[in-house]
Amino acid sequence: MIIKFKEGTSRSDIESMRQYLMGRGFEIHESIGQSITLFGVVGDTTKYDINSLYAFKYIDTVVRIQEPFKKVNRKIKPTDTIVDCGGVLVGGNNIVIIGGPCAVESAEQIDLTTSLVKEAGAKMLRAGAYKPRTSPYSFQGMGKSGLDLLKEMKDKYHLPIVSELMDIDDLPYFMDTVDVIQVGARNMQNFALLKELGKINKPILLKRGLASTIEEWLMSAEYILAGGNPNVILCERGIRTFETQTRNTLDISAIPVIKKLTHLPIIIDPSHASGRWEYVESLARAAIAAGADGLIVEVHPEPEKALSDGQQSLKPERFEELVKVCRKIALAVDRTLD
Repeated sequence: MIIKFKEGTSRSDIESMRQYLMGRGFEIHESIGQSITLFGVVGDTTKYDINSLYAFKYIDTVVRIQEPFKKVNRKIKPTDTIVDCGGVLVGGNNIVIIGGPCAVESAEQIDLTTSLVKEAGAKMLRAGAYKPRTSPYSFQGMGKSGLDLLKEMKDKYHLPIVSELMDIDDLPYFMDTVDVIQVGARNMQNFALLKELGKINKPILLKRGLASTIEEWLMSAEYILAGGNPNVILCERGIRTFETQTRNTLDISAIPVIKKLTHLPIIIDPSHASGRWEYVESLARAAIAAGADGLIVEVHPEPEKALSDGQQSLKPERFEELVKVCRKIALAVDRTLD
């Protein structure tokens, strides 16, 4: 449930209510605005008479939350969450573009790509050291040596790193190297992994599952926030439908829905959504116009030689043009894209 205090309620009264509710087994999530304070009360309120709270003179409104997700709910936290990713802020009025190859393939490849995406305007580098592939015979990534190369790129080019974690056992390596840990679509409901990520304070990029509803997606985010980590960025990367002309179907409507339901930022992956480089730019433009907080785009200097997903990777010069166009769209919708 949500408790709204009357304007001007003293700090001592607010703390008194906190102790009162905690004493009844509830967990409290506090949101402080310019003039009012809200309590998001998490726990089983079905047997609690919420109207009894009006006996306290400083209580303005009490509302029971119907949705199963609590901590990610915008009703509990009306203001947008802004996630600090190694100095790059995601959320609020800011739009961030992340670029890089699908996978780290070699020292030469990742160094060249990093230099080009930074020059084009990317604020973070994305690249996979571990690659979940549909076929066991496809390139699976370089593993820890790939993470070592990403750390070199971070130190050399001063770009925060985004990379996908597949196995809980590899988490210590990611803690030392990566600024944003990506949870891939196939792992969106790997609840053991989500629980572990809730115990750390590092930003998590949570991709939507292949056939997951928005509510299921938000419930996965709830696992991370419930564990104590508030730094979650949602990523819409297309869902599986009956259409075969694209790899997936990008759910643009998810952007305004997410903005209504949750305070968490949302970015779009037009590369995995389309599966074809020639569609990436149109989807990226549409995402920015629809209110997305950023993009994560696959870029490769030689897509025809890429070891994974070359068909959906932009060449650096096209990526640079995309950044320029998105900057204009951001200005048109009263957003900022540095």
